[in-house]
Amino acid sequence: MFKHILIICVGNICRSPSAEFLFRDKLRHRNIQIRSAGLKAMVGYPMDDNAMRVLQEHGIDAAAHRARQLDAAMLREADLVLAMERDHLSAASRLAPEASGKFFLLDKWGGATDIPDPYRRSPQVFEHVHAMIERGVESWLSYL
Repeated sequence: MFKHILIICVGNICRSPSAEFLFRDKLRHRNIQIRSAGLKAMVGYPMDDNAMRVLQEHGIDAAAHRARQLDAAMLREADLVLAMERDHLSAASRLAPEASGKFFLLDKWGGATDIPDPYRRSPQVFEHVHAMIERGVESWLSYL
């Protein structure tokens, strides 16, 4: 059983916090800790305005989020690590190779496609990426 889920991307201001807050919303009645972090995090920054807006349109408040830098201890402590792209899986494996057996793509059950980075793109791109993240989150729920 997964008690601690970690979601990773690059900056930890768009994709991984979106997935974090979607998981928190879906699993709010379960005792599962969900966090996110970035490989090259914009430490201390809030979520990107467009990413936060899309979450707000779905009734989720992510205003409290602040970007965190990924480290090996986080990877070792997590029961499940979900990444947005294959490159993120590789980078995480270099940080904590002993933990790599619990690293998967967020879209593992939906075709195992990379979820593109919407940073500095149009609001429409953010909406498209949010839909991809939402499908990925939904696909994991039956395994949690």
